[in-house]
Amino acid sequence: MKKVFITGAGGFIGSNLTDRLLSEGVQVVGWDNFSSGQERFLDGALHHPSFELVRGDNLDEAGLTAAMAGCDTVFHFAANADVRFGLNHPRRDLEQNTVATFNVLEAMRWNGIKRIGFSSTGSVYGECQVIPTPEDAPFPIQTSLYAASKVAGEALIHSYCEGFGFEGYIFRFVSILGERYTHGHIFDFYKQLMEHPDYLKVLGDGSQRKSFLYIGDCLNAMLGVVRQGTAQQAKHGVETYNLGCDAFVQVNDSIAIICKTLGLMPRLEYAGGEKGWIGDNPFIYLDTQKIRGTGWETQQTIEQGIERTITWLRDNQWVYEARL
Repeated sequence: MKKVFITGAGGFIGSNLTDRLLSEGVQVVGWDNFSSGQERFLDGALHHPSFELVRGDNLDEAGLTAAMAGCDTVFHFAANADVRFGLNHPRRDLEQNTVATFNVLEAMRWNGIKRIGFSSTGSVYGECQVIPTPEDAPFPIQTSLYAASKVAGEALIHSYCEGFGFEGYIFRFVSILGERYTHGHIFDFYKQLMEHPDYLKVLGDGSQRKSFLYIGDCLNAMLGVVRQGTAQQAKHGVETYNLGCDAFVQVNDSIAIICKTLGLMPRLEYAGGEKGWIGDNPFIYLDTQKIRGTGWETQQTIEQGIERTITWLRDNQWVYEARL
């Protein structure tokens, strides 16, 4: 990789990857419409001679194609990730996730770029009965529009790799934690505790089981397999990897870690039920043997990831106003 194009460069994962690549001597073109990303996350990159920021939307095919010229690798992170309220705006997942991924692939084709890394999600497994869930688990009925749109994006990448000789890396994430985290229940819990430290409202009954992964470990996994070129030897030019920690916690456990970090003992008020909302998976735990087989291992535990996230949120409370 000499010159990398990153969609969603101002987002949580995109901005962290931007900084990592620049520190390793790689040129980066960042593409973002800043609908949810934060330009402040790119403060350091904007002063780096090997970084170029292009403001644009993935639905602008011509602009996307022009901005991508001269790059050799694409990391496609830009997406609508509003799983909880997806039913309020059904077209958004289709346009910003599925159609946008098609546009990215077409821009790559026109520019002769063959390599793509794609942020999918562990949600594509729905409420899978196989736990921990491996990459080859049969897909159940999709329970969220977000997951359905990501499945479609994966399928498009498979088709372009087969039809046009692309090299694809699909990453099915659990929830990613760490510095610049701006979306998810830990973000929401901390916001509540800033407003009323004496009580905390919890969707569901708190028994939901979730796995998490620290952002640094996530970047190591993605860059590791792309640099190894594992998809070059795959039958159809695509490798799919679960990215997660070899553990999980209940929502109640993550609340306990948050409260311990903040020194608080709030009263917990549960909404009840095994799910927080329609499409919420009450148990997400991915089998990560495949990515570990490449030599990758996690460096941070779930507890350490939550602690680092809370510390960053406490030091960067501006992000809550920026997300309004």
